[in-house]
Amino acid sequence: MKKYDVLVVGAGFAGSVSARALADRGKSVLILESRDHIGGNAYDFMDEMNVLQHKYGPHIFHTCSEKAINFLSRFTEWYPYEHRVLGLVQDKVVPIPFNLKSIELCFGEEMGRHLKNALIRSYGTETKVPILELRQSDNEEVKELAEFIFENVFKYYTMKQWDMTAEEIDPSVTGRVPVSISYDDRYFGDYFQKMPKDGYTELFKQMLNHSLIDVELNCDATERIEIDLEERRILFDGEEFEGDVIYSGIVDGLFHYQLGELSYRSLDFDVQHKDGTFQECATVNYPTPKEVHPFTRITEFKYFMEHKPQNTTTIAIEYPMPYDRNGEKGNVPYYPVFTDESKAQYEQYVEMANRIPNLHLLGRLAEYRYYNMDEIVERALELVETLA
Repeated sequence: MKKYDVLVVGAGFAGSVSARALADRGKSVLILESRDHIGGNAYDFMDEMNVLQHKYGPHIFHTCSEKAINFLSRFTEWYPYEHRVLGLVQDKVVPIPFNLKSIELCFGEEMGRHLKNALIRSYGTETKVPILELRQSDNEEVKELAEFIFENVFKYYTMKQWDMTAEEIDPSVTGRVPVSISYDDRYFGDYFQKMPKDGYTELFKQMLNHSLIDVELNCDATERIEIDLEERRILFDGEEFEGDVIYSGIVDGLFHYQLGELSYRSLDFDVQHKDGTFQECATVNYPTPKEVHPFTRITEFKYFMEHKPQNTTTIAIEYPMPYDRNGEKGNVPYYPVFTDESKAQYEQYVEMANRIPNLHLLGRLAEYRYYNMDEIVERALELVETLA
């Protein structure tokens, strides 16, 4: 059997970036991927409508990280794309994140001007304020506006997405989409907002095209890797593996759920093919009660394409649901659920992992935290530098 310097579990951004960075340093790497494709949740493919469909939901690359840009640009060309999101608020479709234009559309010219001025006096212009901070304002008018925004933008969307209230979830979650005190209706503010010219899957193909990288698909790594906590070692296919192991899957699965299952949220996509164009922009949010719209958002994928088909389109209606590793639906873990209980449980798993000196947890699932794509590229490169 061929010997490798490093084992990498998972062929998404975490695993693929670290594998390529290691191979560039002369290390031989074997990637074990449980799915039948590379790219992780960023996997895309050309569907029957000639639309580049993102199988696991929309992925929009945006960053201010030169390190991430320089690394990924070795494997793709880019084309400009600035993401804009609309949301259904009291039967009006308004920009999300909620901004000064959203206020005008919801409250009309006169009242809108009054509320905008109150907001600007409190926080200035061209700023972003988390909704929980806005709700604690000393200005009563701002506080009332914050309650309106919370009720119509955050409350029900959060309840559908996480199956808990906005107050119950970690503040970092709602803080990811702050209220924008400006007319900039872009969803992201990073200076680099572009999409890979030939799609994410092609980017990954080029990244993994290296003589020192082998990839095995349809491979459940937890059936081949054994963690021997007593001897503080890793067995691979029954033999001790002395090289580094970079693991990007669910950490409770690595330890066969010895401390119980961690909590994740999953998604189900109702993918539909249609004629023409379906909606005004790539993503429209539905922050309405579950009884009105049981889904959270609709994505129209052709907006992400440089050359869009005019007569056909593909949409995905997104339904959040609990993660069930044995279920027919909801068997893909997307988001760790950040509660005090789940974080404490995760830390216990980390203590177990730390007993193995050559085991390294990397990525959203393994580290039980949220990463943007550029962030995990940086994190993977930093880990490789540490190992080197």
